[in-house]
Amino acid sequence: MVFTPASGPSYSQDFRELLETSYEKRSLMQLSSGSTVPLLKRNVWLVVRGMVKLTALSMQGDEMLLGLAGPNEPFGDPLSNVEAYQATTLCDTDLLCLSCEEIGRDANLAMALLQGLGARYRQSESMLALLGLRRVEDRVRGFLELLANDYGQPCDQGLRLNLKLTHQDLASALSTTRVTVTRVLGCLKDEGWLSIDDKRHLVISHLPRTKALARLR
Repeated sequence: MVFTPASGPSYSQDFRELLETSYEKRSLMQLSSGSTVPLLKRNVWLVVRGMVKLTALSMQGDEMLLGLAGPNEPFGDPLSNVEAYQATTLCDTDLLCLSCEEIGRDANLAMALLQGLGARYRQSESMLALLGLRRVEDRVRGFLELLANDYGQPCDQGLRLNLKLTHQDLASALSTTRVTVTRVLGCLKDEGWLSIDDKRHLVISHLPRTKALARLR
């Protein structure tokens, strides 16, 4: 194992209950897979269910993957200084919209969102650390381990990623080319480190299921 992302603290039960209470009081925005999330000034989005891909455009017009936001993780215009910042759903997703004024009035809600933002921050640090690895194979392994530890669902073969990132998404996140990512993924499948299920989801075979099981409880 060339890179093992540090596991952040799991969300407390009080945190989950607070967010669930917020959900009950509000109407959620439901977006289908591939939808663009409108980024509003002084409003933060919170993922309730699903997954959102956060990207930006480079000076050359290429899409760059900045990170992912999963359940109980926030994103939005107030949380980024990146120009041409975009958010796209990777699957059917439910979102909660919170104004900065509302967050500022509710200390408990602000603390809950801070925990979710902490998870996003740790993900960003891990992605930066991956870019320091010289071998592209090590970057791909590390990135898939990061996603599996954060968002993987336990299955008989290991941890399954119920999100569909393209080879170009992986390449843009890891500063390499789509052709190279395709070649590395093929090698990882040949090794048995990686497999693909009947729904075309990636399964990381060597990772233990205990972390994901503990997070889901």
